[in-house]
Amino acid sequence: MDSQKKPKEFTDFGFEQVPIETKSMRVGDVFDSVADRYDLMNDLMSFGFHRAWKNFALSKTALKSGGVALDIAAGSGDLSKGIAKQVGSDGQVFVTDVNVRMLNLGRTSLTDAGYAGNIFYAQANAEKLPFDDSQFHCVTIGFGLRNVTDKLAALAEMYRVLKPGGRLLVLEFSKPKLGIFNSIYDIYSFKILPKLGHLVTKDSDSYRYLAESIRVHPDQDKLKELMEAEGFERCEYYNLSAGIVALHLGFKL
Repeated sequence: MDSQKKPKEFTDFGFEQVPIETKSMRVGDVFDSVADRYDLMNDLMSFGFHRAWKNFALSKTALKSGGVALDIAAGSGDLSKGIAKQVGSDGQVFVTDVNVRMLNLGRTSLTDAGYAGNIFYAQANAEKLPFDDSQFHCVTIGFGLRNVTDKLAALAEMYRVLKPGGRLLVLEFSKPKLGIFNSIYDIYSFKILPKLGHLVTKDSDSYRYLAESIRVHPDQDKLKELMEAEGFERCEYYNLSAGIVALHLGFKL
């Protein structure tokens, strides 16, 4: 196959190269498999740190009462709940996920937490958001961008739906700055995490994919460049837990 055509026809699925049209289906299979134990696995595999990472992201939304926000790849709704609290009953929160089981998980979690009436749900691909231009004060995506097939298309959509002056927050696993501890992180990611996934969800392959997807995701500076390429300004990032996770911030001015 002509190597010049390969980037247009193939994309990464962890360390595999797969046809572009199959990636979303295979990612969907991963989350179908882990949905029932999603929150438990988040706590176990991050040692509970995911809550602190999400709280830090919420501290950067600048949302106020009456604000309108979009949470993409919302999962079980942790960021959505924090956003709903920030915008209050006069605001609106739109919650999306490409996977219907994860979307239903988030809906149940938010409803059980008492958030209803001004929360709206949509099964949506981040690359083709079903929203009007300039609709949101803030867009968030937590641990979802690395699973998107066309990241530039998704970033362009996020830019499109933001109001002028609005901001995008991308919370994602990134390239850690662990020095001599990088090898320990690799052992944890590729040896321990799949075994933990098998023990808790009976699925080691999905967690092996998740570990691989982190390694092929753009690092901090590259993701900043991608955001700038799609029009975001004043882009910056914050390394959390020594860069294991990074929060990227960009504005539509």
